[in-house]
Amino acid sequence: MSIALKQVFNKDKTFRPKRKFEPGTQRFELHKKAQASLNSGVDLRAAVQLPHGEDLNDWVAVHVVDFFNRINLIYGTVCEFCTEKSCPVMSGGPRYEYRWQDDNKYKKPTALPAPQYMNLLMDWIEVQINNEDIFPTSIGIPFPKNFIQICKKILCRLFRVFVHVYIHHFDRIILMGAEAHVNTCYKHFYYFGTELNLIDRKELEPLKEMTSRMCH
Repeated sequence: MSIALKQVFNKDKTFRPKRKFEPGTQRFELHKKAQASLNSGVDLRAAVQLPHGEDLNDWVAVHVVDFFNRINLIYGTVCEFCTEKSCPVMSGGPRYEYRWQDDNKYKKPTALPAPQYMNLLMDWIEVQINNEDIFPTSIGIPFPKNFIQICKKILCRLFRVFVHVYIHHFDRIILMGAEAHVNTCYKHFYYFGTELNLIDRKELEPLKEMTSRMCH
């Protein structure tokens, strides 16, 4: 990564604090293994496959946290240009609008400006991944039975960040010279989600044409 890009993707730009894995844990070792594969320039399709003998939940947990950190970073680089005035609705072009719903304030799907939607989204994910009952960090503590379903929802919502950034803010990414980094992150995310059937195909529609060119 160039010096300029390192300045773009520095820790001060992160939208949220990073969640890290404790050294010495199984998940930390898996995280290192996944990062080593990526850094070696290995085929991304191969890098996302579940390693032989590893637990699926552990593999998914490592990647969900990693994608949360990376996508935070990507949105952090454009968030000053993503305002209630520039993006009054959380959308991916005129055909796709995303409404926010949670178990607290927004019981029904609610149209919100993109920056407000992003804040709620990142807060919501952060609560999930820091919840020991959902993402246990201690050895021997089992994952909940609905863990994969929770991760599907997290990844589905993270995908919407890519949609919004690519369709509404990619000019800023290009100006920063960061498009190669963002594209690699997107391909990694796409291959992981589709390899393990963690993202519904209809969710992928907004970036379908771009994806077909980038991820053939």
